[in-house]
Amino acid sequence: MTRSTPGEFGQRLRALRLGAGLSQEQLAHSAGLSVRALANMERGRTTGPQRQSVQALARALGLNADRTRSLEDAAVPGRQRVRPAAGPAPSGTLSLPRDAGDFTARAAALTTLEHLADSAETGGPSVAVVAGAPGLGKTAFAVHAAHRLAPRFPDGQYCLDLRAMDTEPVRPDEALLRLLAAFGVAGQAVPRSLEDRAGLLRSLTATRRLLLVLDNAAHENQIRPLLPGSGTSLTIITSRKSLTGLEAVHRVDLPLLRREEAVALLTRIVGPERVAREAQAARDLADRCGRLPLALRIAGQRLAARPHETLGKLAALLSHEECRLDLLQTGDLRVRAAFTLSYQQLDDASRLLLRRCALAAGPDVSPETAALLADIPLRDARLRLEELCDRGLLQTDPAAERYGFHDLLGLFAAERMTAEDDPPARDAALDRLSRWMLARATATALHFDAERHDAPTGDPDPATAPAGRDQARAWLEAERNQWLAALHHAHAAGRHRQVLDTALAMHWFSDLTQHWRQWVDVFGIGVDAARALGSPHEEATHLNYLAWAHNRCAHNPLAALEAADAALSVARACDDPLQTGWALGCGAGALRRLGRIDEAIARLDESADCHRDNLTLQGRLALLTTLNTLGEALRGHGRADQATAVHRRSLEICEEGVLHQVAPHLRAIYRAVTLQHLGNDHAALGRWQEAEAPLRQALAVFESLDMPGWAGPAQLELGCVLRRLDHPDEARAALAAALRTLTAHHHPRQAEAATELHTLDHARH
Repeated sequence: MTRSTPGEFGQRLRALRLGAGLSQEQLAHSAGLSVRALANMERGRTTGPQRQSVQALARALGLNADRTRSLEDAAVPGRQRVRPAAGPAPSGTLSLPRDAGDFTARAAALTTLEHLADSAETGGPSVAVVAGAPGLGKTAFAVHAAHRLAPRFPDGQYCLDLRAMDTEPVRPDEALLRLLAAFGVAGQAVPRSLEDRAGLLRSLTATRRLLLVLDNAAHENQIRPLLPGSGTSLTIITSRKSLTGLEAVHRVDLPLLRREEAVALLTRIVGPERVAREAQAARDLADRCGRLPLALRIAGQRLAARPHETLGKLAALLSHEECRLDLLQTGDLRVRAAFTLSYQQLDDASRLLLRRCALAAGPDVSPETAALLADIPLRDARLRLEELCDRGLLQTDPAAERYGFHDLLGLFAAERMTAEDDPPARDAALDRLSRWMLARATATALHFDAERHDAPTGDPDPATAPAGRDQARAWLEAERNQWLAALHHAHAAGRHRQVLDTALAMHWFSDLTQHWRQWVDVFGIGVDAARALGSPHEEATHLNYLAWAHNRCAHNPLAALEAADAALSVARACDDPLQTGWALGCGAGALRRLGRIDEAIARLDESADCHRDNLTLQGRLALLTTLNTLGEALRGHGRADQATAVHRRSLEICEEGVLHQVAPHLRAIYRAVTLQHLGNDHAALGRWQEAEAPLRQALAVFESLDMPGWAGPAQLELGCVLRRLDHPDEARAALAAALRTLTAHHHPRQAEAATELHTLDHARH
């Protein structure tokens, strides 16, 4: 058999590309390589590309197994490199590239390097690592800093590209050869071994004040031999990897630009007049470029080349996510290509994991979710997620074990998923996640069930299940986007029983988080599932939950009344007195918010009659809720004395033995709600001193249980009482806290809090 020669690979690759009717650009894009890398292969400059690059080319060319193997065989001879003999060193001084005249921002990072330059004068050589995601402008920053610091380094400033993204990065011995040549070492004087070359470099830098930029580093072993050991030099390393193995280095953070910095960069590129004419469009452009310097430069240079095109036009085009990466390219600058170079450095499993993370709902993903989507062990997922962060392809949460995409990288990952994963595989991943997520969400929510006193069962992984209510709440809040998406997925898939089980389990937890508007979705899906199963009792139950969600969470009384009336009709038809009473109460709550007080009171009286003789725990809780709502309606109708009597009856029910069957925190909530009503009754009667204590007690419970949807109104009511008791400082603190809480949760009483605060301030002046 005839063996391939080192130059044969490029000839064969070019013939295959032409035979497929592809340009270099088309093949490079499909294979995830740079056009330069592909051109170097075809011209014979790169004779032995790595196996993963050859396989990517074969897939893009549509080669079968035999032709792929033949192409791989052609690459093998080129990998058999001969160590370069000592001889004439390559020419070139490794001078700094041209500085960007429109460089913007990065003041804090530049200050850090200035301090390092100063410390290098007395404290030995300094090394700074600038690492991060593709497109952050690491090279531009390092070059700009080098030009700015050049006067401090009279013995020279050098820049060496280590080509981490090439199929074969620069080897340490090759890098040393070029550096030594730049420092004036004759070719015949260059040692042959890596260790001797590194030693010679250290001896030369020990007596010189140099600034060295080592750009685009591949890994620690490539860098270590190039670092000075003594002297007063400064080395700036840029890399897409974190290079966490390097010891005794300073790390310089390059975050995304702030919006005003992003607009400033656009201004420098396209001119202040155009930006001033379309200030909002410039801000929109900054956001749609994800405040990523590369994307902003591309957008800016596209606009600079088209002086008659408006910023608003480009911002509108970029608003369409499906074509955003297509538009973020100009000349040889391409956001997609920058991401692809990093993506191609990953192995197949990490690429799959990155793609599947794009399937997750919400802004971030947990290791459990990522592992389920990629169908890999959790331990493996954790390690690979950290690797993706080290490569700048994912971002870590500062406090939790969660991972997120930069906006543009998220689009890239989703794009690769569409291109590389077939629909059945994606559907299977989502179904696997949905089943696991709903099983855990259901078991976790049962920690809040009023009638449960033992630990819930049914978690898909008991070893990692949340333990206790604090952990349960933390998990449900952190994974809210995921289990909500899983609920929608199960609903679409027709898994109605699982949907109902999850929605029912969420009922008690929803009371703690009524500021979540998503409860309308949860209980609306529950209604649909009950109807699909033909279960009228469950339909009435979830219609009542839905009415509660419209009333309390979405502040939509018309929708609440519609759901409550539907629940009343179904409950009466199936002879369910408990749900009939709840439906009457939910409808009354909506009517009261609509200003129909007499109708509300009539329904509440009827609701109380439904529950009065029901001595079960559920019956007493229903009666307690109904009486509290009735008293509130009476007070709102100017009958605060009657409301006081009703709420005192509610307090008596709170002390009944049957209520000791519920979890202590729930009993505390019911009692706090009743005290809040009593305090407001006293306030309505002008008994300000009698109102203060119950309101304080209620607020303390809501705050201790982290219930902002309940605490906000209580803060407002206490602030009003304190203002009338002439305690202005305490009143101001309470009202200011109320305004913050109510505004943060889009509560309709935020305007009332603002008015009370204004009244207090006006009275003081």
